[in-house]
Amino acid sequence: MVPKQAHQLFTREKIEAITRRIALQILESNLEEPTLYLVGIADNGLLFADRIATSLRKHTQQPIEVIALVMDKTNPQQPIQTSIEISQCENKAVIIVDDVLNTGSTLIYAVRHFLQVPLKKLQTAVLVNRNHKRFPIKADFKGVSLSTSFKEHVTVLFEGASEGVYLS
Repeated sequence: MVPKQAHQLFTREKIEAITRRIALQILESNLEEPTLYLVGIADNGLLFADRIATSLRKHTQQPIEVIALVMDKTNPQQPIQTSIEISQCENKAVIIVDDVLNTGSTLIYAVRHFLQVPLKKLQTAVLVNRNHKRFPIKADFKGVSLSTSFKEHVTVLFEGASEGVYLS
């Protein structure tokens, strides 16, 4: 649902273009990897990870594994669940995906979860980077950086006629 008094920043077509660009950047950075593990933070991060995977599959024969990560975003210190055992990612290239990087809390706790096993490479990807970080984390792959006020809110809709990125 589009927030009241929201300004649309991106349309579906712009999201698709950004997704293609991020997928190609991920591929270029991980050409030597036998399998790519995209970890989507539920809900929108998982939808975005699925879109990146779809785009990647058009450009590579590398297997792409999409993993769902479920966490309490309001209290990210609570236990995190993933759709596979994280031990399956041991010594692999993992990319954690979310829709919006705001304070960095969600992303840093997701990263922390995967640091329980030794990884070959850990990267992050977001559609929108808001530049309001309270935690020392950055997006390795980002669609766009927005300098917004703390009062403004970014909403990403991935489905329906109103698909887009909105600022309210």
